[in-house]
Amino acid sequence: MAQDELFTVNPDLGPPPEEPAEPREVAIPAGSPLAVRMRPRSLGEVVGQQHLLREGAPLRRLVEGAAPASVLLYGPPGTGKTTLANLVSAATGRRFVAMSALSAGVKEVRGVIEEARRRRNYNAENTVLFIDEVHRFSKTQQDALLGAVEDRTVLLVAATTENPSFSVVSPLLSRSLVLQLRPLTDADIVALIERAMTDERGLGGELTLTEDARAHLVRLASGDARRALTALEAAADAASATEAKTIDLAIVESTVDKAAVRYDRDGDQHYDVISAFIKSIRGSDVDAALHYLARMIEAGEDPRFLARRLVVHASEDIGMADPTALQSAVAAAHAVQFIGMPEGRLALAQATVHLATAPKSNAIVTSIDAALSDVRSGRIGTVPPHLRDGHYAGAEKLGNAKGYRYPPNAPEGVLAQQYPPDELVGRDYYEPTQRGAERTLHERVPKLRRTIRGER
Repeated sequence: MAQDELFTVNPDLGPPPEEPAEPREVAIPAGSPLAVRMRPRSLGEVVGQQHLLREGAPLRRLVEGAAPASVLLYGPPGTGKTTLANLVSAATGRRFVAMSALSAGVKEVRGVIEEARRRRNYNAENTVLFIDEVHRFSKTQQDALLGAVEDRTVLLVAATTENPSFSVVSPLLSRSLVLQLRPLTDADIVALIERAMTDERGLGGELTLTEDARAHLVRLASGDARRALTALEAAADAASATEAKTIDLAIVESTVDKAAVRYDRDGDQHYDVISAFIKSIRGSDVDAALHYLARMIEAGEDPRFLARRLVVHASEDIGMADPTALQSAVAAAHAVQFIGMPEGRLALAQATVHLATAPKSNAIVTSIDAALSDVRSGRIGTVPPHLRDGHYAGAEKLGNAKGYRYPPNAPEGVLAQQYPPDELVGRDYYEPTQRGAERTLHERVPKLRRTIRGER
């Protein structure tokens, strides 16, 4: 190969692009949506996600231009994934390219990668590639990113609302830092709304917002900043159209087509509605129970609170009449914790229907309360010697475990033997009803007692 050929430009790369201009802030058109206009321009304006943005945290270092690693931002909508991607790009003036997995294919991905390679080779210009909804990319599309991520041709910032462990291919997952974003808190949403009301990029202080209207916007948001600002903008437009200077609850309701549920999570409504919910389940009125459940969900009640009440009710008012009721309630609680809302409403509704239609029995409550009453009144006694632990040194000398009979060896798996202290022999606590699965226990428990007590 001739020496000159060593310095020949690779024709596949094409001619070098023009020198890029100095990085500058991109002007946002005045007609852009409020959520776009209010997008944070610096870390100081970011609300929420402090677990990822504290000093020394990986995402903060990335936004500040250090530790250039590709990241997968995993979290619900409206929590700042696109905002953080823009901040990463602006940190050191990197070129920013955004695409959505809903519309881009392998061809578009490879085109962006080739352009990024040209700019890096000729201008030492780095590219941040932001891919929204990356979980919608096929395996082939995700594989097309691997080489560019590996050699840092692009700094990938991918956003997904799905768990990356299940929706992103393993090679790409291993080359990226997975960061989970959390839903914004009510306080975060309030801060965003107040900033939008006064900031020149937002409403510029031209309108005021009543307290109940703000509270309703917060409930509507459910931790989603974009949803809150979109609803606020619609309400502001409606107020301006009527030349009103105040956005009240009626205006918000009329514009978002979703009426506010009269429900105070710290007041009477909280206690009244949850009470009606539980009493409807106890009364086996499945329709009323679903109504009250819907009211609480719509009002933004903590779904974990609802799940806890279902778990309590499964034992309190159903118990052994349907032992699977507790399983359903606990499963609903786990589901709510695992998938969150709004999908968690389905598990809550399923458990509500199960509990409302199940046979009812409070035998569990009365039995444990009777036992507790005896203990508290001093009816305790000592553990019979044959039931005491006999595994430690010296236990045999004390007579522990002597004479104990092992029930599974008996033909029926049960035999005559004293289990309670002397003071409580013959004391009955559990009295099964004849409803549901307890009907079998209603017949079985007395027989067990007679056998154990040697009465037959």
